[in-house]
This record gives sequence, structure tokens and C-alpha cells, in this order.
Amino acid sequence: MARPAEISPEAPLLDTQAPTDEDTLTTVPGPVGWLDERLGVAKIGKAALRKVFPDHWSFLLGEIALYSFIVLLLTGLFLTIWFKPSMAEIEYEGSYQLLRGLPMSQAFESTLHLSFDVRGGLLVRQIHHWAAILFMASMTVHMLRIFFTGAYRKPRELNWLIGVVLLSLSMIAGMTGYSLPDDLLSGTGLRFTQGAILSVPVIGTWVQFFVFAGEYPGDAIIARFYMAHILLIPAILLALIGAHMALLVYHKHTQFPGPGRTEKNVVGYPMFPVYMAKAGGFFFIVFGVLILMGATMSINQVWLYGPYNPAQVTAGSQPDWYMGWVEGAVRIMPGLESHWGPTTWSWNIFLPFAVLMGIFYTSLALWPFVESWITGDKREHHLLDRPRNAPTRTALGVAGMTFYGLLWTGGGNDIIATHFHLSLNAVTWFLRFAVFLGPVVAFLITKRICLSLQRADRERLLHGSESGIITQSPEGGFSEPHTPISHDEAYTLTQHTQHTPLEETPTVDEHGVRVKNPDAVSGFRARLSRWYSGDDIPIPSRSEIADAAHHGDESHSDAEPGELEAEDTTSERQLH
Repeated sequence: MARPAEISPEAPLLDTQAPTDEDTLTTVPGPVGWLDERLGVAKIGKAALRKVFPDHWSFLLGEIALYSFIVLLLTGLFLTIWFKPSMAEIEYEGSYQLLRGLPMSQAFESTLHLSFDVRGGLLVRQIHHWAAILFMASMTVHMLRIFFTGAYRKPRELNWLIGVVLLSLSMIAGMTGYSLPDDLLSGTGLRFTQGAILSVPVIGTWVQFFVFAGEYPGDAIIARFYMAHILLIPAILLALIGAHMALLVYHKHTQFPGPGRTEKNVVGYPMFPVYMAKAGGFFFIVFGVLILMGATMSINQVWLYGPYNPAQVTAGSQPDWYMGWVEGAVRIMPGLESHWGPTTWSWNIFLPFAVLMGIFYTSLALWPFVESWITGDKREHHLLDRPRNAPTRTALGVAGMTFYGLLWTGGGNDIIATHFHLSLNAVTWFLRFAVFLGPVVAFLITKRICLSLQRADRERLLHGSESGIITQSPEGGFSEPHTPISHDEAYTLTQHTQHTPLEETPTVDEHGVRVKNPDAVSGFRARLSRWYSGDDIPIPSRSEIADAAHHGDESHSDAEPGELEAEDTTSERQLH
């Protein structure tokens, strides 16, 4: 019988082929291979796992914040099983003898039950609270590291904005968290929050009624705070942290200057296996430290104060450290208020609470754009600055830290007065002047220190390091010969950008006709630019290093100035 012409004599589907090298490389046995065959994650994973990250101890600060947040989620999941977010009043009949028979809310009763009757409950509560404290502390120090090294510059402005939002939301998450069990201490802080909301003109009263569902304390505040604390805010934080990590991978990690490190590369170790092993170990170290703190250091002992009563207030109550600066601002603010018609403006609460917090977070968010506008720097930056090489920025950061610290001190003015046997009025008046004078003094001192360190680096480039050996010349004079620095060190000392102050653009031409220039530099911007970078000590040029190499006993005969990365002050590294 004849074979049909349209049918191939051999079925190609039955042909067997030897695996190619490409197939061998991409084939992964086990469950990973099963997932790869269906999701195609091998190519993505290969690129991500081999991504290079630099190695520096300061980069661990962000990891501490991330791991603390993970611990917060794990411990919070345990606490939600036992906590009852209800303000229904019941009589306590638990195992804590001192509070038996006292009327309290179900929220407070469940907190006591969790602390005394649930196995490991008190430990998990304290780990959760310490993790919140460490999360805020590590995130704050992490953002300080970013600020002082200039890691927020282009193209990372968006990541900086994400960090500012994370910082503000974390403060709100902490406040809603410790206000959930309505004990007397947290209830006092909640009362402070209610007064701050009322101080907002016109809308403050209505916002207060919305938050508390009526007059303070209302009957819905715990349930509302509970929803925000375990659902709304954590979801936003998770989304922002995910976006932060994605941008970190996309932009590549910043690195400190050094030999072989440029704006176009990253010198370090791959994600797998080096940093995966380091990250895994570091997570368990952070978790272990938090467990140790929760097991040995008491925090938020709600049973010492009892349930909240609006008619009572806790003597010497202190907020968490990240909210202390706001309370300090309120405490040292003079009592000022205005009456305009039926409206009362409580400036002593409104200004330090709403206005000061608004200025603080707005300044943080806008700073990368303000600095770029002042310096005229529009380039991408992947190399970090040494704080000394940006003296004005460093001085502003220290001034801000001083301002924050003085306000934070004001939050405990009563404790300072009682422990050091001082007048509360004297402490308050001192802080009122110190919050204005302290940042100015800190700015001036810090900037002079940075400029002095710049001069020291310049001297090391020109004359080398001090040898510690004193020699006597035939004429009887004494001198100390200097040791030439290495090429690697010279490269590090010269690998930074120096901004040339902007010059004011003329508004009229030689004929007196007004010139329309959208990129014109105004006089105000030029003055700001001179204030920001006009005092920087210039990097030695090649000719200056060559002249210093033949200067007397401080010869740099072992070094070839032509190999140094130091360039003329008019080089392309400087911005015009």
C-alpha cells in the first residue's frame, strides 16, 4: 500500500537530541528545577544572585532595621492571637493579685493575661517592644549615614523620599502600638495626642471626634488603633520596604572611594554565596540580641500603673525616645494662645507639634533637591563622600542632631530637675535658649573641624605622613622628614568632587537689553552656592604635588606625581 505523500516518513517529535551546554547550565535538579520549568526563574535568579555588593560595616545599619522589622512581624503575629481589641469593661480575675477586682477593659485584661498566664507571652511582648525601639534607632542611624555620605544624590532621590516616609510611618506605628493596651502610662501619652489634635485650628475638634468616636477616650479608639497597627501601617511599610529594596538593586549599591572604585563599577562580593551567608547569620545575631534584651531587660510594665483612668496622670511619664523630641518641644514652648472670634489658637501646642513636625519632615524630603539646586550638580553619583569633604552638609547634619537632642532632653526636663536637684523653671529656660544657640555653635565647630581635616589631607598629599623621626642638620637645626604616602591612599584622598561656587548670570547684555535665560543663576542662588562650598580646601594640583616632591628634605622621590589621581582645580571633576 502506498504511503500518503503528505505524511513524513519519520516523526521529528520522536527524535532524541543530546543536551547542549546551554541546557546543562540552566537545568537544576530537585524542587528548584521543577519551579524553573514552570516559572522560568533561573535566568532572573542567576543575575540577582551574582549581583555584587560592596563590603563596609556602615551598610549593616539598614540590615539591622530590616531584620528588626521581620522580628516585629513574627512577634506581632503571636501577640494578635491573644490580644482582644475591645474597650468593653470587665472585672479582672486573673493571676496578678494586686489588680484583682479592678474594673478594666478587655484589652488591658488580655494584656495582663498574655503577660502572666500565656507561656512565653511576656517574653514575646518585650521582644516585640525592643524590636520596635531597635527598628526606629537603626533606621534613624541608617538615614544619618546616607545623609552624611551623600548617598541620597541622583539617582537615589526617590529612595530617600521612601526612607522619609518610612521614618514618619514607623513613628505612627509605634504610637498606635503602645497605646493599644489602655494602661495608665500609654493612656497619658494618648491624652497628649488628643490635646495636640485639638490644637489644630478650625478642624482639630472634628478630627478628634473622628479619631476617638466622640469625647475622649471614646469607645472605639483601641479597635481603630489596632486595625491601623496590625493591618494598614504594616502593609504600607512592607510595600515601601519592597520598593526600597528594588530600587537598591536597580541603582546598584553605593561604595566608598578607593583604588579601583569608580562611578561605573562596584567592587565587592557577589550576593551568592557570600552575602547570603552573611545576611543569614546576621539576622540570627539580631534576633538573638533582641531575645536577650527581652529576657533580661523589662520594658512597658503595664501592671505597675494599672488601667487607664482619664482623671489620673502618671507622674514622671516619659514617651519612647523617637517621640520624646515632640513632647520636649511642647514642654519648653511658652504658653501662648490667641482668641479670634469663637476660635482659640493654642500656639504653645500647635507650633511645636504640627508646624515643627511638618517643617522637619518637609526639610528632610526636599534636601536632595535643594542641595542639587544650590550646587548645580545634575550628575549621577555612585561613590560616597567622606563627611569631611562636604563640610557644610556635615555641619548642617550635626546642627540638626543637636537641635533634635536638645528637644529630646526637654522631654525629660522634670526627670533632670529631680535627679540633679535643679529648678524645673531653670532647666526649661536654659533649653529655650539652647535649642536656638546650640545648633549654631555645633554648625560652626563642625565646619571648622571638617576644613581642618581637609587641610590635613592636603598636607599629607603634598608632604607625606609624619615619620616620627627627628634629624639634626650639620648647621644644628632639627627637622622631621616625612614619609611619602602610597598611591592607593593618594587616590582615595583625591577621589571626590569639589563644587565650584556658581556665579550670578547677568540679566542684561552689553547693550542693556534684558536677557531671557531659563538656566540663569540668580544672585540669591549664587550667594547660597558660595556659602555652601566656597570655603572648601582645594585638592592639590599635579603641579603643586610635583613642586612639593622637590622641596628640601620632604622629598617624594618614591612617588611619581603623574600617577596620582589628583588633578588641577580646573579639572573636569569639578562642577562649574
